[in-house]
Amino acid sequence: MAKVLTFREENYSAWYNELVVKADLAENSAVRGCMVIKPYGYAIWEKMQRVLDDMFKETGHQNAYFPLLIPKSFLSREADHVEGFAKECAVVTHYRLKNADDGRGVVVDPEAKLEEELIIRPTSETIIWNTYKNWIQSYRDLPVLCNQWANVMRWEMRTRLFLRTAEFLWQEGHTAHATKEEAEYETKQMIDIYAKFAEEWMAMPVIQGVKSESERFAGALDTYSIEALMQDGKALQSGTSHFLGQNFAKAFDVKFTNKEGKEDYVWATSWGVSTRLMGALIMAHSDDHGLVLPPKLAPIQVVIVPIFRNNEQLSAISEKINPILDELKTKGISVKFDDSDTKKPGWKFAEYELKGIPIRLAMGGRDLENGTIEVARRDTLTKETVPFDGLVDYIENLLEEIQSAIFRNAKKYRDDHITEVDDYEEFKELLETKGGFLSAHWDGTVETEQKIKEETKATIRCIPLDNKQEEGKCILTGKPSKQRVLFAKAY
Repeated sequence: MAKVLTFREENYSAWYNELVVKADLAENSAVRGCMVIKPYGYAIWEKMQRVLDDMFKETGHQNAYFPLLIPKSFLSREADHVEGFAKECAVVTHYRLKNADDGRGVVVDPEAKLEEELIIRPTSETIIWNTYKNWIQSYRDLPVLCNQWANVMRWEMRTRLFLRTAEFLWQEGHTAHATKEEAEYETKQMIDIYAKFAEEWMAMPVIQGVKSESERFAGALDTYSIEALMQDGKALQSGTSHFLGQNFAKAFDVKFTNKEGKEDYVWATSWGVSTRLMGALIMAHSDDHGLVLPPKLAPIQVVIVPIFRNNEQLSAISEKINPILDELKTKGISVKFDDSDTKKPGWKFAEYELKGIPIRLAMGGRDLENGTIEVARRDTLTKETVPFDGLVDYIENLLEEIQSAIFRNAKKYRDDHITEVDDYEEFKELLETKGGFLSAHWDGTVETEQKIKEETKATIRCIPLDNKQEEGKCILTGKPSKQRVLFAKAY
């Protein structure tokens, strides 16, 4: 096969950018820092969305929608929150355009200045908690378990398709609870849901952990995350869940009367994943030939390419294939029968390989005579000829095997790139040569964390939830430490 992409080993960043475009997932838009998600890319996102939405609803959450525009004064009410997002906010100052007198086209009408500027949501805690004030008066009104699927805007200077764009799609859950314990349970429940989705649907192993103080969400008391490892040895934060305490309830005066008749502030959480998961999916599994998609998220799971010399032969192959198509669809397997005559089979094979379709079937005249069909696996790039009888069961089992194999490969790579290290010079060398997660002791101070970041560009990705407690010395300062944390360079 001719080289389609820059090889990962040559330039991982160029490989990723080329793959996103050539596989028809997304492209840059006319608006700086924003992207167009193309139909094939959006079909993957829709599958992610559908699965996650079901998981949220199974745990009692409901979807709602809140405004895109947030009064500037709302962001000022929670000090840590505004400080965390102030530099990323896009601000609406006027509400009208007019034709310029000098023929320059339309200009902003200076007389249409807003009394208060509006912020295009970077996240919705403030507008939602202002709304919750009207919804919550008593313990009978709790819990409030809302999620919204929306777009947000964070004015990023350096962007990359899916991984970091000024506007992106996400879901954001915002819940209100009567007790601290309920809110903490919710926070942990949601990070468990994200981990289950990442591993069972995305076939991407993740580590669950809590963030250090400096890496927490702005305004949170605790932030939990799932951290994944990409094939270049860099980490990618793939989902977060935040325990917000009573900070936002106090900022927006959201109180309730409890069962004892006493008034108290409610307890809050927020949690979200975004189209960044698309970037994670691409980088965790794909290869130099193109996308490798886990079957559960592939828009097309099976493609069938007939190889024919004339319409008579195509008709005979189609007659054989049509019952298979119906049976696969009945089992919920998405399948495409590409009998177009505008492209040669070789072109089709390369195209479907690039797009990561898990299974490709090919049938020609000889297969028709022999009662066989060629089966190609995208994950291993292997082919075999199998009997036509029993084909549907074979495909069903093979899809499950491919899903498992993709996860096993990603997990092996991840596990091979978790290294315990106790010497700072070795720590720096490993970051440059091997990458991955470095498990090291840390003295717990922001100053040490910041110095390591400045010297190495590595950050504390998380303190794993299943961490063992052990005595040790900080990798940088030598001060006492009771547990290791995971450092990595990250996206």
